[in-house]
Amino acid sequence: MSKVEISASVLAADFTRLGAHIQEAITAGASRAHLDVMDGRFVPNITFGPLVVEAVRRCTRAPIETHLMLIEPDRYIPEFAKAGADVLLVHREACSNLHDTLQRIHGLGKKAGVVLNPATPVASIADVLSEVEQVLIMSVNPGFGGQTFMESSTDKVAQLRAMIVERQLDCAIEIDGGIGPANAGKVVRAGAQVLVAGVSIFQAPEGVAQAIARLRQSAETA
Repeated sequence: MSKVEISASVLAADFTRLGAHIQEAITAGASRAHLDVMDGRFVPNITFGPLVVEAVRRCTRAPIETHLMLIEPDRYIPEFAKAGADVLLVHREACSNLHDTLQRIHGLGKKAGVVLNPATPVASIADVLSEVEQVLIMSVNPGFGGQTFMESSTDKVAQLRAMIVERQLDCAIEIDGGIGPANAGKVVRAGAQVLVAGVSIFQAPEGVAQAIARLRQSAETA
């Protein structure tokens, strides 16, 4: 992946005009829609379920990645796949048999990704790294938008990148949490290829298009 991708985090969008706000981000240069599904158990917040994924699928042809912050994600994977998710991201911390969960996702014809919380080491996914299309590094504790970026995440990205290069794998590194123009460059230099951004684009005073342009400039001049 040569070009940095921006994944628009839908949680920060205006839900009174969700379709239009997402399309605005895609038109401005975001290449994906990122949907955070929270169950109130794995994380303290509750967001939405397959119906919202289905609605987003109807309003964009861009890839949809669904970040499942759920206890027992295997129970819900088929529903989100049916709703139109292209990529299903599951937490290392929530999967008792991660290898089996990833196989289930691939069996439904979807791309699979694994997510690491800030306290979870990269070494914990060494055994499945060859079986995922992407790894999502959380640069905040999951559960709420608008948190401050954790500086230690940059080193974690670099560590993961070194592991991927050493094994000659085709696995994208994504980062999520507090991403904006101030830190996009350094996480890209460390090896991140997909930047999840919500508040910094959907709630930017200058508007979505200009916010995405600033974020991309920061990322691609790294």
